Amino acid sequence: MKSEHSHHTDHNLDERFVFSDGVRKTIFIILGLGVVFFAIGIAMLALGGSGHDAHALAFSGGESGSVDSGHHGYHWTNRLVVNFWHNNIYFVGITIVGVFFVALQYAAHAGWGVLVKRIPEAFGGFLPIIGGLILLVFVVDAFVGNHVLFHWVDPSLYIENTPNYDPIIAGKQAFLNTPFFIIRMLLFLGGWYAFYLAIRKNSLLEDLEKHTTSKYFWKIKTISTLFIIFFALSSSMSAWDWVLSIDTHWFSTMFGWYVFASWFVTGAATITLGVIFLKEMGYLKSVTESHLHDLGKFVFAFSVFWTYIWFSQFLLIYYANIPEETAYYLERLSSDYYSKFFFVNIFLNFFFPFLSLMTRDAKRKVGILKFVCMVVMFGHWLDFYLMITPGTLKENGGFGFLEIGLAMIYLALFTFVVAKNLAKSPLIAKNHPMLEESLNHHI
Repeated sequence: MKSEHSHHTDHNLDERFVFSDGVRKTIFIILGLGVVFFAIGIAMLALGGSGHDAHALAFSGGESGSVDSGHHGYHWTNRLVVNFWHNNIYFVGITIVGVFFVALQYAAHAGWGVLVKRIPEAFGGFLPIIGGLILLVFVVDAFVGNHVLFHWVDPSLYIENTPNYDPIIAGKQAFLNTPFFIIRMLLFLGGWYAFYLAIRKNSLLEDLEKHTTSKYFWKIKTISTLFIIFFALSSSMSAWDWVLSIDTHWFSTMFGWYVFASWFVTGAATITLGVIFLKEMGYLKSVTESHLHDLGKFVFAFSVFWTYIWFSQFLLIYYANIPEETAYYLERLSSDYYSKFFFVNIFLNFFFPFLSLMTRDAKRKVGILKFVCMVVMFGHWLDFYLMITPGTLKENGGFGFLEIGLAMIYLALFTFVVAKNLAKSPLIAKNHPMLEESLNHHI
């Protein structure tokens, strides 16, 4: 039986990611294309497009670029605000799931993921940027803008005996009010970032140890356990705040789980892609098909879990047939525009990953895994589009250059921050007490 030392000599444990000019160039190409598409989208809307007809340069009613749409009237800037919010919620999910994934490994004493843990760990560095954008977009829309995101921020809804008074929204005022909403937002984002910093700090300190010890492992395990408890509460509450309260009259007791499932499977797909891209660049030589298999199982399993939550929520509302519950689905299914996305969403997020990753071999083949993970990332971006756009833009929702361009800008920013974070520390946590288990992981 080999000694610990001889095991280690078979592997290069001193790998460091170099943020090369080639990687930077790729990121800046994505960013540049995103900016171009975004600019084209804005120009087309400003020239007179509205809603999903924007790219045909068509509009109906009112002045150029605006059409009366119920409570506030529609303007193309509404679509801009909604797009920022959509990408904020999608990317904050990927970011925080990276931290959650690391915490989960520590809390569960899972040794297989030690070789890949630096990738999800690097995600957390994006939290201050995405958190700042979430706060900024909300504040701008609530205090300067058209209240396009959240109907309930309008003060006139709470004044009794006035035309705008809404008894349902007024009944929720103790929870749904702007100061308390911002306090919760700061608490969630600040809490997540504080836990991330604590995990990251101790993870890097472990690297500096001269010998493998369990000191930092147990410290991170304690922090991770507390984080998981905090995340269990805050992820659900943030889903209610940031997504569910868009449709203020509607509610679902499963919605927190639904958003978590969508976030988690997207995060798992992003982590898997990160590992694959690093391997293709010649890094992570010790990562084998067995590690990819386990990552593939996460994507497969949570695609099924997302579908279970999706179907449970849909079925309960369908057979109960209560008007205030069915409104959410009617808005999406009775629309000629949104109904297409509704069915595409199910195909991309369930049937495609389920059938593609069903076999053992599929989860071990880099080409299949890479393509499926890209589809899953796009599919769940579309899922959040369906959660956010119909309730905010109503019939004026659109999908074109603006949506694609802004998503590419966010993707480039996220990738840049993660790559910078990866370059700051060794790619392999070589003093982790379970490194041997990960190096000899065979399934």
